[in-house]
Parts: sequence; structure tokens; C-alpha cells
Amino acid sequence: MYKDALAKVIEDVSQKTLDRRSFLMLGAAGAGSLLLAPASASAAPKVKSSARIVIAGAGAAGLAAASYLAARLDGAKITLIDARKEHFYQPGFTLVAAGIKASPYVVSTTKEYVPGGVELIEERVAEFDPEGNKVVTESGAAHAYDFLIVATGLKLDYEAIPGMEVEQIGNNGLGSIYHSPAKAEATWRAMSNFADTGGVGVFLRPGTEMKCAGAPLKYTFITDDHLRRRGNRGKAELIYNAHNKALFSVPIVHEKVRMLFGERGVKVNYERVLESIDIGKKLAVFKTPVGPVEQQYDFINVIPPMRAPDSVRNSPLPWQEGGWAKDGWIEVDKHNLRHARYDNVFAVGDVAGVPKGKTAASVKWQVPVAVDHLVASIAGKESEAHYNGYTSCPLITRLGQAMLIEFDYKDNLTPSFPGVIAPLEELWISWVMKTMALKPTYISMLRGRA
Repeated sequence: MYKDALAKVIEDVSQKTLDRRSFLMLGAAGAGSLLLAPASASAAPKVKSSARIVIAGAGAAGLAAASYLAARLDGAKITLIDARKEHFYQPGFTLVAAGIKASPYVVSTTKEYVPGGVELIEERVAEFDPEGNKVVTESGAAHAYDFLIVATGLKLDYEAIPGMEVEQIGNNGLGSIYHSPAKAEATWRAMSNFADTGGVGVFLRPGTEMKCAGAPLKYTFITDDHLRRRGNRGKAELIYNAHNKALFSVPIVHEKVRMLFGERGVKVNYERVLESIDIGKKLAVFKTPVGPVEQQYDFINVIPPMRAPDSVRNSPLPWQEGGWAKDGWIEVDKHNLRHARYDNVFAVGDVAGVPKGKTAASVKWQVPVAVDHLVASIAGKESEAHYNGYTSCPLITRLGQAMLIEFDYKDNLTPSFPGVIAPLEELWISWVMKTMALKPTYISMLRGRA
């Protein structure tokens, strides 16, 4: 099924956009640019130190931080703490749910990315004690530190949606691409069945901050394209429910997506957040400014609220006031990722309470900055490393085409390939980068070489 879908896409786009020579030139340039680091972990001489450094979380951000620290320090005790033995390439979940990749494509192991000299403790952090400079794992073991990097990721709060049952994902028109590789694959089956028959397809995003906020948009476009390829688009109504008054946080991107949805007949509702669901009746209830609104569906892609893990939310680390306090995002300086109240604590990745940055692309740029400031503190120096909020979204708009959207804290578009890849154009090369080039870059990032 996956090979058939991919073969059809390759056949459809092989004659479009770029000839072979141009593609190879772009591919070489793209791979080289993607693998450039904001600062090479091996460029500076190692700093001798006996510092105890704990990294809570061994996902993309935690593993990258461990690799950069191992390359920068000589003699430090670096401890990585995470209970999950599997490592998930989360940017690939959408591809699994699109029928382009099988679930094993996004699954590997945590241990294979742990650098030499770093201790991996396969437990979960249950308590953060920044006053006592220690963390406590679920077994009750305390781990003291001189420096702490929090890279726990976030919590998918499905339980906050009354009626939602994650075990039912893949059945009765229920999809959710975020839960796991297996559920992303189950979502593909449910969406493929919908594409065979048509009906009402409902898409949404939560009212909270979320990882890869473009993913719900991508999946709407992907579903639209599958329906068209099967000749069933006229039998379907697609409805996208935005949580606020915009489809994307960057105004110019919002306008582009709005235009594309209009051209492809996707209905848009603004200020609608999923409140509850009745899986048996295929009925979703949305919170709106005028009260609850019911929506029948034949297929729905549920994106749950996302919050900091309970261990972080119940600690002194989150913001104490403001928009990020409620969901427990960690209070850090948005430019150096250092905690505002605990000078020896940093947060990187999804758990960091910064205006942008819940993507793997953000991790690639956040981690070297945080590590540079940490190492500078050890060496008694100041770091000038600066994170400007860079993130990117390879926004798939149909199978075989995507827009490579890169932007910063100020919503400026920051294209890596100016004059070559226009960020708001639907291009095959942007699709190739999403489906082929980004995973090798991601793995390089985990090993501290991105």
C-alpha cells in the first residue's frame, strides 16, 4: 500500500518543476546547507570540568544536548534520564499517516544515539527540585547536578477531551497522527477508507501551544489530494477548524493557506476548539464564542491539547504568570534558553516556554545555543550565542509538493535557499527535502553533527 502510493506520487511529479541536473544541484546544495550547524560542537577545544550535568529527557533535544556536551567537555559527568527505550522520528508521523512511509520508518532506539561517556538511566524524572539542585526519578533515586537541561518534551493530553479513546484511533473514522507510530498508521487506514467513500472530513488544532503547528494543515491538504486522486473529491466536504482567528501564526503564511483552502474547497471555521467527542455517533462538539457547536463527521483527525509533563508542571520551573503559565511551559530567556530564576537550569525543545520553537528544526538551533551558554558558565566566561526563534515547517500541500516555510520570533520569513526555493511556492524540491533529506539531517543533529 505504501509503495503503491509513493510510486504514484513519483510518477506524477517526475515530469514537473526540475530536470535531473537541476535537482541534483539543488540536492547537493540543500544537503550541505541543512547539515551546517549554528556552531560546530567540535570547533572549540574541550573544556576540562568535573561538573555534574543532568539531562532530563532523551528525545531529539536531550540526545542532541548530550552529544554537544560530550564533544565540548572533558571530564564532566553527563547523565541522560529517560524511561522510553524507543526513539521516534516524529517529523515522519505525518508521512506514515499519509500512506507514504510505514511505521518502522520512524522508530529506532534511544541507546544507539547516546554518545560515549554519557550515562543513560532508563527511568522517568518524577520530581524537579531546582532549589536543592537535584531531580528524583520514579524509583525514588535522587540525582544531584551542577547544571540541568530539561528536554522532557510535552504531554499529549487526550484525557482532556471527554469521550476520546486513544485505543479507538483507526476505527470508525477516528484518526490522530500524533499519538504514536502505530496510531499514525491506523490513522492512514481510517483516512484511506474515507478517501474511498467520501463524506464529511473534520480537521482541527487545539487551543494550547503545540508541536509542529503546521501538521493539522498538512493533513488536511493530504486528505484532499487522496480524495482527488481517487476521483472522490466531489463526494467529500472538508472542514478545518482553527483555534483562533488565523490558520498560521505568520500572517503572510496564513493568507497563503487561506487562499489554497479556498481554491481547493476546504471550508474554514475560526475560533473553534474541540470540546468533546462521541466516537460511536461520530459527533464532535466544538467550543466557539457563541457557545457549543455540534459537528457530524465521517472522518476526524483529533489533535489533543498539549502541555508540559506533569513533573514539570508541578515543579517550580514553569512560568508563574502570563500565557505560558497555565500549561506549565518552562520559564526561560527566549534567546539563550537559560531559566529566568535558576541560573544553572536550561530548557530546550518542546517544553521550553518560548514564542516559537516546538519543532525539530528549532531543536537544531536551540541546543547549540543553550550548550554554549552552559559551557561558558563552566569556563567562567560569557557566551554571545543567540537563538532568534528560527523554526521551519515543510508544509505539504499535496502529495509531491510542499512549501518550505522558515521563520523567526518576529514572523520574518528566513529562507535558507533564497533565490532557489521560494517559501510560499508549492515545489517538488521542498517535498523531496521533507520526505528524503530531513531524516538524515535529523539523525546528524542527534549525534551533534548537524
